[in-house]
This record gives sequence, C-alpha cells and structure tokens, in this order.
Amino acid sequence: MRLAQAPRILAFVYLSRRLFVTLGAAAPLFSQSQNSPTRSPTADETLKALMDGNERFRKCDTIAPRRTPADVSAMALQQAPKAVVVGCADSRVPPEILFDQGLGDLFVIRVAGNLINPAETGVIGSMAFAVLVLGVPLIMVLGHSNCGAVAAALDGKKDSLPASIRQLVSMVQTGSQKDLSQAIAANVRAGVARAKDVEPNLNRLVQNGQLKVVGAVYDLVSGRVSPVS
Repeated sequence: MRLAQAPRILAFVYLSRRLFVTLGAAAPLFSQSQNSPTRSPTADETLKALMDGNERFRKCDTIAPRRTPADVSAMALQQAPKAVVVGCADSRVPPEILFDQGLGDLFVIRVAGNLINPAETGVIGSMAFAVLVLGVPLIMVLGHSNCGAVAAALDGKKDSLPASIRQLVSMVQTGSQKDLSQAIAANVRAGVARAKDVEPNLNRLVQNGQLKVVGAVYDLVSGRVSPVS
C-alpha cells in the first residue's frame, strides 16, 4: 500500500464505524429486557412490567433501576425503550417514577392534557420514531385525575383564556361527559383512538397485532394507574 493512500483508507474506516454506530443506535435491541437478553418483550409483557412497577411505587417498595452514572454512560450510543408513554405535562405525573422504571426504559412524550393532535407533528413524529425506528411494541396514553386541561374544557369559559391555552383546551375530547373523572377517561380513549389511526404505518402495525395502544389514568391521591377500556 502506498503511503498516499493511507489517509483515504483511514477516513473510510472512520466513516464506516460511524455509520455502524448510527445504525446500531436505531436498532430495536431491547438489551435491557428482564425477560431475556436476546428477545424483545411483547406488548403484554411490557404492560405487565409497567403495572408491576406502579404497584411497587404505591407500596413504597421501588427498586429505582438503571439510574446511576454508569447507566448513563452505558446508553450513550443507543437506546432501547420498552414503551411509549404519552402523558400530561403536569409536574405531578412523571412516568419513570410512577412506573418505577429506569433510564432508557420509557420513551416519554408529555403535553398538557396528554393530547394527540393530528396536526401536531412533534407528538406524531415522536411516536412514529419510537415504534418504527426503535421497535417499541406498546403505546400508553396516560391521563391523570384532576387534570387542569380537561377541567378547563368542561368549564365552558374557554373564551376568557389566552389564545394559546384556548387552542390547546379546545382539542380536549370529553365526549358528552360532565363529570371530571369520566371526562378524563373519555379524553384518554380519544387519545388512544387517535394514536391508532393518525399515522398509517402505526395503524398497519396495530391491525397486524405488532403494536398495542392502551389507555390509563393515574390517580394523584392513591398513586394507582388504572386501565381505561
């Protein structure tokens, strides 16, 4: 090999390694699964793990997994979340804590009222990235008790709100419900329906049984997450 060729060869090796790392970061590796280091957890297994974690949280028996500086370094080049959680931006509803999950376990999207708006490309694109690129098998739309966005939608005084808040509240779907807790559940159901239908590729995975979309409500008093059917 002539010395003049060396810089180009080294550059090719460097770029090849960078491409490998980039592709690896997007692969659905799920290496953190408690079920098996080589098998991705199913949606049902993932959902059970989340509910088990919530039970630990409620009983003050948390294990707080993967939260050390070493865990941060280990996941610097790739991620393998087990579930997408579309939750409310409310400061009292942190999914990693209430499900007793660790760094890299959840792909969290938070917006007031846990809204999935077809016009909001940030939320839709984030869900699609987690499912189509990272291989996440489960999406959970998570509402919570005493939700201010839903309460504002029921209040009937949206016109007095600032324009940006008024637009957000107008997207809350309460159906015909007047009771706050029932309206919160109705808004979650609407979010689940939107998550299934808003992106054609996700809808196809739902129809094929490769993606599960569920709804739940977190109770601020008891700490319990309850499924919404």
